[in-house]
Amino acid sequence: MAKSTRPAKADKKATAKSAKTANVEVVEEAQGMGFVEAATIVTALVMVAAIVLVDHELGALGQGIFF
Repeated sequence: MAKSTRPAKADKKATAKSAKTANVEVVEEAQGMGFVEAATIVTALVMVAAIVLVDHELGALGQGIFF
């Protein structure tokens, strides 16, 4: 059998050094809804309301989809 070129003590030290882990700081995300999310929801609701109102007005002319 071939002999190892490194002594056994060096292997133990190498595994001990590689077993160390870095400290990680856990940061919690902010609770609740932010401005961007709220603006997105409000914009979507206003657009749906605008489409329904325009269709209601077109319904008076006989060209509406829903009315």
